[in-house]
Amino acid sequence: MRKSDENLALLYKAVLTLKNEKECAAFFEDLCTPQELSAITQRLHVASMLTDGNVYNSIVDATGASTATISRVNKTLTYQTAGGYKMVFDRMKGKK
Repeated sequence: MRKSDENLALLYKAVLTLKNEKECAAFFEDLCTPQELSAITQRLHVASMLTDGNVYNSIVDATGASTATISRVNKTLTYQTAGGYKMVFDRMKGKK
């Protein structure tokens, strides 16, 4: 196993130990710089808005994301098969 794979596994295991939003906030505040956390949350917001059918201009206005960021997130939603965004958004909406 490559070191980067081991590091990812460690991150995933760490996230899976978190029990609530307060614990998540504490962990990610320690783990990420404010800029990293801002970038991650912005991408999640963009993905949510794209999933809800919003157009680029309204996403730019609501999130401050560049059209390049929106395009990258859209490519992930459209062409990548992991399905992570969909899974999370469905679960957040109470679907399984």
